[in-house]
Amino acid sequence: MRLTLFLIALCGAALSACSSPAEGPCQTRNFENLPYLVCTFDAADDDIRLFLRDETGVPFGQFDRLANHVASKGGSLIFAMNAGMYHDDRRPVGLYIEEGEAEMGLVRSAGPGNFGMLPNGVFWIDDDISGVSETLAFDERFQDAPPRFATQSGPMLVIDGVLHPALNPDGTSLRRRNGVGVSEDGHQVFFVISDVPVNFHSFARLFRDELGTPNALYLDGAVSKIYVPALERSESGLDMGPIVGVVRQ
Repeated sequence: MRLTLFLIALCGAALSACSSPAEGPCQTRNFENLPYLVCTFDAADDDIRLFLRDETGVPFGQFDRLANHVASKGGSLIFAMNAGMYHDDRRPVGLYIEEGEAEMGLVRSAGPGNFGMLPNGVFWIDDDISGVSETLAFDERFQDAPPRFATQSGPMLVIDGVLHPALNPDGTSLRRRNGVGVSEDGHQVFFVISDVPVNFHSFARLFRDELGTPNALYLDGAVSKIYVPALERSESGLDMGPIVGVVRQ
């Protein structure tokens, strides 16, 4: 009995010693009665990268191939998600930069499909900060030197705290969707995938109203997939183009 009382007192004095292990970076969050998986990383502390091809030029396409590649280099892939739209041969539709080298250039004009629904934007990673920038704002910011990584997609979901003007709250296009938003200071990066079909407006409101990101970017819909081995989630399907991943050594 005395031992039990002692342990209770000890927990009261140092709760952390008796609490459950810290939660991982990916958590299910319900917003407006819809479930989303939100994976949060710190651009200064976490090794966030973009991936497209292996050394032979072959697109990774699937998470398991990328995970094996990262493991062969001595790392561990702890998270991955498709990271932008692509052509049938897996070439990115818009700007794609990996380790400072651009494979595709910035697309500034309107066009067909979600990608061309201006304003679109760019998710980028550079040194210890990250960001989501509207395409022309990105062009101005990085006119002298490119960031380490960047992928262009569209449409923007949130632009300087305002939802994309073309998004309809009563939109009937329901899909599983994924996207990315970044905190105002450029450190917290939120990768989100819906676990049920949602419309654009609802998805955008999640970033603005629940996560508080001033800017957020849509990555894709029909091919949205996620890899989180800690949650035993490794989704397969059609081969992907660009992939965003987080590597631990």
